[in-house]
Amino acid sequence: MDFAFSEEQEHLRVEARRYLAERYPAAAVLEPGGWSEIASLGWTGISVPEAAGGAGLGFLEEAVLFEEMGRALYPGPYFATVGLALPALSPEQQARVASGESSFSLALGAWPVPSAEIVDEVVILEEGPLAAAVRQRALAALALEAVGIAAAALALGVEHAKTREQFGKPIGTFQAVSHKLADTYLETELARSLAYWAAWCVASDDAETAVAVAAAKSYAADAAVDACERSIQVHGGMGFTWEHVLHRYYKRAMAIQAYGGYASHWRGVVAGHLLDSD
Repeated sequence: MDFAFSEEQEHLRVEARRYLAERYPAAAVLEPGGWSEIASLGWTGISVPEAAGGAGLGFLEEAVLFEEMGRALYPGPYFATVGLALPALSPEQQARVASGESSFSLALGAWPVPSAEIVDEVVILEEGPLAAAVRQRALAALALEAVGIAAAALALGVEHAKTREQFGKPIGTFQAVSHKLADTYLETELARSLAYWAAWCVASDDAETAVAVAAAKSYAADAAVDACERSIQVHGGMGFTWEHVLHRYYKRAMAIQAYGGYASHWRGVVAGHLLDSD
């Protein structure tokens, strides 16, 4: 089976990264907005059926965007609307999402309601099979976003290690710095593999979706937090300041880590799956 991205998916990644870097530079503190803009790009309606004005594609195409949204710290309600609420919406509401007319969030059990202060509507979903599927989709989306955050934190750390000098040498030549960045690279790539496994399982309604999502959420969220902490250390005193963008990546990573349960809970799910399969 070929797990490589299609040409269209790679093109979407390139264009998303370019647009988000230009429109939402990470160095700037941005107010939520731009919903109609990303709707005009077709991003809000990727998995909305064509009959409702969407593209009729799937979660794998959205997965590419979730990673890039994390990398760019996109300030709008994309996760709340597309990652969480979308499957619980009526066809009429999905059409409004695809057109950019409305954004939504979802109240689901004890989970927080993300972006409640900026979306147009909050819908309530009762427990049941649909709620379980919504949770899996949302956790996969967060794992993907965490991968984008880890990658961005790594890039910031590497750039600083190449340009900052001490004792006449770039600090990246010192093992105390280079080893931290190497660890982040390895963890980020493993997190990316797990996150896209989860995305593929969600998209194909695979039998292993539950364990894939649990593995991806537990690992990717922790990897993002660790990536931010190491990059902050590499930056030294500057990395701990409010003026540096790393603190915003760090806060978002910690929010993802906590949302829906910490890693220990989801590792328990994976362990239960492995024990039951013996």
